[in-house]
Parts: sequence; C-alpha cells; structure tokens
Amino acid sequence: MVDIPDDWERVRTETLAADEPHAMATGPFGSSIGSATFIPEPGVPVVRGSNLSEDVGQRLSHDKLVFIPGPLADKFRRSEARDGDLIFTCWGTIGQVGLVDKRARYPRYIVSNKQMKLSVNTGRVDSLFLYYCFSSPEVSGSIRSQKIGSSVPGFNLGQLKAIELNLPPIDEQRRIAAVLGALDDKIELNRKMNRTLEEMAQAIFKSWFIDFDGVDASEMVDSELGPIPKGWKIAELEKASSYLRRGISPKYTEEGGVAVINQKCIRECRVSLEKARRHDPAKRKIDGRELQVGDVLVNSTGVGTLGRVAQLDSLDEPLICDSHVTVVRAAPEVDALFLGAQLMHLQPVIEGMGHGSTGQTELSRKNLGTLRVRLPGRELQDSFADTVRPLRAKMSANEQQSETLAQLRDTLLPKLISGEIRVPAAEKTIEATL
Repeated sequence: MVDIPDDWERVRTETLAADEPHAMATGPFGSSIGSATFIPEPGVPVVRGSNLSEDVGQRLSHDKLVFIPGPLADKFRRSEARDGDLIFTCWGTIGQVGLVDKRARYPRYIVSNKQMKLSVNTGRVDSLFLYYCFSSPEVSGSIRSQKIGSSVPGFNLGQLKAIELNLPPIDEQRRIAAVLGALDDKIELNRKMNRTLEEMAQAIFKSWFIDFDGVDASEMVDSELGPIPKGWKIAELEKASSYLRRGISPKYTEEGGVAVINQKCIRECRVSLEKARRHDPAKRKIDGRELQVGDVLVNSTGVGTLGRVAQLDSLDEPLICDSHVTVVRAAPEVDALFLGAQLMHLQPVIEGMGHGSTGQTELSRKNLGTLRVRLPGRELQDSFADTVRPLRAKMSANEQQSETLAQLRDTLLPKLISGEIRVPAAEKTIEATL
C-alpha cells in the first residue's frame, strides 16, 4: 500500500457514519418484504442485489425495481436510503456498492434483507468520494477476501464498520470526486444520448415497417403477421439468416487471447466490451466462429437477460460469443441493419420464446429460427439502412469515447484515493488523453 500524504488519515468506516440512529443498518429481517408485499408503481422502491453493480459507473440500477406500499415502508425507516447514502450487498455478490445521488429517480428507497446502508457524516466525508473508495480495487478486493459462508457469500455490518479507508481533507475529497465524477457524467451522458438515438432508429423502423405510414390501404394484403404491403414476404428467421448459431464454451485466460462477448455485454440494444473476458484459442479453436460487423446477438439463457438483442456496429479486434449468446447473421438478400432493427423491435416477443424451469430458461437456436420476420423488397431495406446508418455511427463513436473515459477513470481512481497522484496531475492526464 502506498504511503498516504501527511494531511490524510487512515480511518475505520464506522467513524464516517452520520451522528443519528441507524446510520449504518441492514434491511428488514426475514420475510418482512417479499413477493407477497410487492405492488405496482407508485410505491417505495426496494433495492435488491440486482439493482447494485460492480460497475463503477452504475451507481444505482433502476432496472426491474420492485415496490412496496408507503405505509409498509414507513415501518422500516431504519433501512431507508436517501440522497447521499451508500448501499452495500451483504449476501450474494459481495463487493457491490451503490449510491443514492442526483441520478436517483426516487426520494427514498428501502434496502432489502440482503443489503445494508450507510448514511454519512457530510461534514467529514463526501458521499461520492466514499463511493469511489469502496469501488476501488483495493477496498472491493478487501471486502471479497473477508467473505463468510460458502454457497452464498456474506459480508456483515460489523465487517463493514471495520473496513479501513484513506481519508483526505474534505475539500480534497470533493476535488477528487469531481474529477472522477466528471468522467462518469460524460459516460452517462453518452449512454442517454445513445438511448435517444436508438429510440429514433426504432421509431423510423416502426413508421416504415409496422405502421406503414404513407402506404395506401388498397396496397395491403393479409399475412400471418397481419396486413402487409403487396410484394412483401413473411419468413422464418432461419431463412432470413446465413448464420444462426450459439457461441462456444470458452477456455478463459487472463492475458492475450480473444475477447468473448457474454450476456452482461448486451444491454439497451448495444454491445459493450467492458464485461468481456478472454478466450485462449490454443485450447479451443475459434475457426469460423469470429463475429462480423452487422451480426445480431441474442441473449439466450436465464431470467431477466434472455431475449436481449444488440447489433455489432464495429469491430476493432477479433470477437467471439460464449455459449449463452446466439449469433444471427443476415442472409445475402437481407440488409443487416434492417434485420437488426427488426429483431430489436421484436425483443419482447423473443423474451417470451424461452422454455424451461424457473431460473433455467433457455432459448434454443431452433426455436429462435422459427421467429417470423417481415421482408420487404431489398430497395426499401437499403433505403432504411441509409437513413439509420448515421445514427448508428454516432452511437458507435459515443461508445468508443465512453470506453476511453472508463479506462481513464479506472486508471486514475486507485491512484487518486491512495494519494499516489494528486488532482492537478490527474487533470493534466485527462487533458492529454482527451
């Protein structure tokens, strides 16, 4: 461990808690909160493990939030997390940390019985700085090394209280948080921009190929998918594809090898390599399994991930998929961008095509191949592709910038919170990189 600067302290986490009852607390015990108590929104959201992440840039996920009635939430004030509070996983994927901050959609949250929360003494520590401390490799690694239990890893409140951290003066904490936060804010802005661009592309697809805007009713004929313009065809996805196949079971390596896209890499109709791992091609050949630009990737295993669709817009290095992802490559007579947009539009349908018991749901290659798709003439497909290509190019540029920013953040984070480098040096590094 790097020696900390003279004006920094080495402190226990419990000394940073607010001077109030239940500043550090776990969620409600037992079955106080469960599926029987969940209600549709509105209500008070419950933070579960799926709403936290080891991804530094994702402070709190609002995907698949569940809600409980306000009067029930009022009974669990000790487990309430508000603006500035940190949330930790105590059973399950330990090392995850979340933060309720300006990005949060709700004024209060209740943490589940597998989570715990920390309300901080704002005069002593900056919440965002503390979030980055717990997100650092040193601290998150320390938490994972202290896990208790075997089948379900645990990390309890007493252990959290005893975690030691480097604490600079409050003004420097804020400067450090501002440097790292600016990088994350830009990444988040790019993510929102891409979501808007994807919505624009999908709106164009829906207008042209679902609502048939501008097509006279006399030009429509019946089909198994409803009315379609004359001359269009309905085909099974297998017939519209030149390649429809699951990925391989990788032989992982820590260095070198080939990047492997897994289900975590596919989210919001985009492909990210941030969660990708590496495969050793010397242990298992990848001949013929390399991805191509335009390939559509479909998550094909599990609940909550099955059915997610994304398209590969660029390729900077060889890529493959693992066996939980199905690769769909357009046939020569089908435009790849058109097919990708159609499968994204059909994502809710694909999500419902899985089979199997709870938690073991699978989408087989054969079943996915039976999906019906609309096929207009190639000229109209190409016209659509020409219209949306600039949107997808902008999305790819945003993603590439975000990857650069994330790498820079991950490099600077441990150095800043250890005092190895100070804020002025970090700002110069950012300026030189960007």
